[in-house]
Amino acid sequence: MAAYTAKKMGKSVILIEPGRHLGGLTTGGLGYTDIGNKYAISGIARDYYRRIGKHYGKFEQWIFEPHVAEDLFKEYIKRADVNVLFDHRLVSAKKQNGLIQSITLESSSGGSGNRVINAKMFLDCTYEGDLMAKAGVKYIVGREDNKDYNETYNGVQLLDKHQFVDGVDPYKIPGKPESGLCWGISPAALQPIGSGNKQVQTYNFRICLTNDPANMIPITKPEGYDSTHYELLLRAIDKNPKLAFKTILKPDWMPNHKTDINNNGPFSTDMIGMNYDFPEGSYQRRAEIQRQHELYNKGLLYFIGHDSRMRPDIQAEMRKLGYPKDEYTDSGNWSTQMYVREARRMIGDYVMTQANCQGKEVVTDGVGMAAYTMDSHNCQRIVIEKNGVKMVKNEGDVQVGGFPPIPFHTVA
Repeated sequence: MAAYTAKKMGKSVILIEPGRHLGGLTTGGLGYTDIGNKYAISGIARDYYRRIGKHYGKFEQWIFEPHVAEDLFKEYIKRADVNVLFDHRLVSAKKQNGLIQSITLESSSGGSGNRVINAKMFLDCTYEGDLMAKAGVKYIVGREDNKDYNETYNGVQLLDKHQFVDGVDPYKIPGKPESGLCWGISPAALQPIGSGNKQVQTYNFRICLTNDPANMIPITKPEGYDSTHYELLLRAIDKNPKLAFKTILKPDWMPNHKTDINNNGPFSTDMIGMNYDFPEGSYQRRAEIQRQHELYNKGLLYFIGHDSRMRPDIQAEMRKLGYPKDEYTDSGNWSTQMYVREARRMIGDYVMTQANCQGKEVVTDGVGMAAYTMDSHNCQRIVIEKNGVKMVKNEGDVQVGGFPPIPFHTVA
């Protein structure tokens, strides 16, 4: 959208995409759009959702299939005649007098030779903030301590959403600490509430499945599958019979019998604690982490549908679904875009904080509107002791709302 806008303003534009697809999460599976208040959405974004609506025969539409979203992005690019350079990623940035003069790119797919792009202005529209970092802009990874910005919901938080009920045993052999912790549990001790650390809220994939037999590919056992990775899900269900298929995977339905599945509950698609290296990692390390998340998510789907210990009603619902033949057709019917919820965060002349969300501070030169809750997924899975009993808990989830859309800005 930035490239489209600049080109429509008469600028010379090149859009650099490290992968093969435009649109990030909007085309990568997040088709059940997270909307805090749709009336805060204006400009080209509103135009986009109304064009999506036209595709489905409606005035506007916020829920859509991944390939429909990508086709529309391609249409914008074609309409503005934007030059797109696919399969290229950032190597370095050259500055003079505080301004970026040029960037050097390499082929994402292993092609030979680097490419230098000179420009008057560069926009970093990535989830990871790589250009920001290469340009020497100050940033942070992880969670600030509450005292840094006089907040209450930053840092370590042990709250009750997406949480295990009390009493879920954390050990491989229940009641025997010497057997070791179940997969995915950190041995770290719970730090003081509100304390900062380098932990990043967890990632997953927004999973597109279908229940249309004519468009379905069966869910099969993925590479390296290990059922012990999902032991805690069985224990969570055993301790809390209210857990059901829809409260474990949260399938939101999109057009043409397709899902946008997101994390939900104590044990789901979030691969908690496995993404800490991602924000500042090399491209190779990031690819490894993304592959781990993909295999974890595929393994979870297979486990729910095929493990003999799974509760029958949950298993029956899982078996109604499969991968859609007409989505992600060049990547094995699985999204190439992991849900990178958070990576580097810029520390500018002004930093948006909890005070802005709650209206205690209001910027007067906002460049956009934010309309959602203060929202963080869990950051780690740990063992705590309560009434003399050791149990597993998730740490880091925050969901605090109740405030109207707020203006925001970013100043480098």
